[in-house]
Amino acid sequence: MKSIQQKNHNLYGLNNIFTELTNLFDSGNLPNKIMLSGPKGTGKCTISYHLINYIFSKNEEYNYDLLNNEINKNNRSFKLIENGSHPNFFLIDLLEDKKNIEISQIRKMIEYTTKSSFDNCPKIILIDNVEKLNQNSINALLKIIEEPNTNVYFILIHDSSKKILKTLKSRCIIFKINLSSSESIEITNKILNNNVLDLINTDLLNYYYTPGNYINLINFSETNNIELKDYDLNSFLSYLIDQKHYKTNNFIKYFILTIIELYFLKKINISSNKNIIIRFYSNFIDKNYQTKLFNLDTESLFMDFKTRLLNE
Repeated sequence: MKSIQQKNHNLYGLNNIFTELTNLFDSGNLPNKIMLSGPKGTGKCTISYHLINYIFSKNEEYNYDLLNNEINKNNRSFKLIENGSHPNFFLIDLLEDKKNIEISQIRKMIEYTTKSSFDNCPKIILIDNVEKLNQNSINALLKIIEEPNTNVYFILIHDSSKKILKTLKSRCIIFKINLSSSESIEITNKILNNNVLDLINTDLLNYYYTPGNYINLINFSETNNIELKDYDLNSFLSYLIDQKHYKTNNFIKYFILTIIELYFLKKINISSNKNIIIRFYSNFIDKNYQTKLFNLDTESLFMDFKTRLLNE
């Protein structure tokens, strides 16, 4: 998902927040610790990379097109970030097959902040999935963001469906990002240059309520030749489990787990037995973690989900 967001050169929607952020930077008032908080897929990562490119490219050739909210693919800073080699940019994210962002990642970042910036330009630290920070990582992070070095900016991305410590939130200026269903569909249509209503079953649309979710779902369906108009959520999950798509690769397995998470969230909202669903969801998450931790076969995990919930 990160690569999809990062390579999204156009920013659709979120214009008010982006304009506020760029104006704050131009006036010298951009907070050095900001948190973008909202549901997954609302464009928090995209707007972060656009703001970063706006800042880095101001004095470069092919700088940011503020009129059209567009990153120029020929811009030097864009290419360096895309290649993971920009000297003034540091990314922290959840590593593959890890449950939490590890303290070693925070320590590397702290060491990075002590070094001089290139060309005296701002240094930007982007921390995605901050809800995945464990207690040790948060404690280490709090020390550095409380009094960061001069000309260092922290951008934290938070999935608002997950809790984070108040001590972390209290140290940041929070920008909340939410989209209505109509805004999500409008943005998705612009990104795809197509009408999402012609591509996805209405029932699935009720679960997939952000542009990022829509696009991931469509990309997955095109890769696997799945006609999304033919499936509601239950039949779609049953199909994915029956076809054992979770064994394809880690990305597909994570994708299916994301669908299951959306299923649980919806089920909790509409069920008269919320406590039972919450307990089963908690057990499912624990079992999934144990499966990854001990490298166990995932078949029993998904089959149990299908037998106990989808077939009820």
